[in-house]
Amino acid sequence: MTLRLILIRHAKSSWSDPFADDHARVLNKRGRASAEAIGKWMAKHAYLPDVVLCSDAVRTQETAELILPQLSPTPKLRLSPMLYHAAPDTIVDMLHREDAGAIAIIGHNPGIGMMANGLVSSAPNHHRFSDYPTCATTIIDFDIAGWGDMQRGQGRAVDFVVPRDLIGTAGPDTD
Repeated sequence: MTLRLILIRHAKSSWSDPFADDHARVLNKRGRASAEAIGKWMAKHAYLPDVVLCSDAVRTQETAELILPQLSPTPKLRLSPMLYHAAPDTIVDMLHREDAGAIAIIGHNPGIGMMANGLVSSAPNHHRFSDYPTCATTIIDFDIAGWGDMQRGQGRAVDFVVPRDLIGTAGPDTD
């Protein structure tokens, strides 16, 4: 059986208020355009999750709200405070409890990028994979019976994209 994992780092967020609570930071203009572009890319390639596990931070929720409407059928969205700046081990523990065949996770660096790098048997041929910029998205397939069987280095990187590949530099970094 093949299980699919889609790892998405949240889109570019605003730093217009350097004293704002990190958990409450919103997406900036470029981030909103990036998230929509990733959703369209996922739909075009039929990278369709059954469920989306998402950090409960505002910027990850906004990323999900812009990606999910592009997908049909719309996957179930589950917010989790455990995914806020989660380490790869925490994310793996959450996956072990899942039974869906295709799962997307929207989270934060460094955890989401470390997880992508640790799960694939060989990295995709893309110069941004190792640093996993905002809204970077990796599609990883596993030939396993269930998520509890997932091992480090066992996944096959099917695809990887960053928003710049899709839309270039759409707008400034600020609002």
